[in-house]
Amino acid sequence: MTNTTNYNGWTNYATWRINLEIFDGMDLDDWCLDMLDVVELAGWMKDHVGEIIEEAAQPGLARDYALAFLSDVNWQELAQTARDEYLQGDLEV
Repeated sequence: MTNTTNYNGWTNYATWRINLEIFDGMDLDDWCLDMLDVVELAGWMKDHVGEIIEEAAQPGLARDYALAFLSDVNWQELAQTARDEYLQGDLEV
């Protein structure tokens, strides 16, 4: 997979924004990242964000747009980055 960095070091705006707003600063120790592969983690991350939107937004146009925005996110990139940061942290301990 070719990774072109088009927005603040991320594939695109959607990926950067979801990382910034949802995952940046989360405690990675709670994620069991050593037990998940990148594909599983990407699926979990996508489901997690979808649940946040569904719980926070009332049904309607704004919620539909928020959920549609998720289709532009590079979930594999987010998962790989989170896993790499987690594993790097384990090496530094």
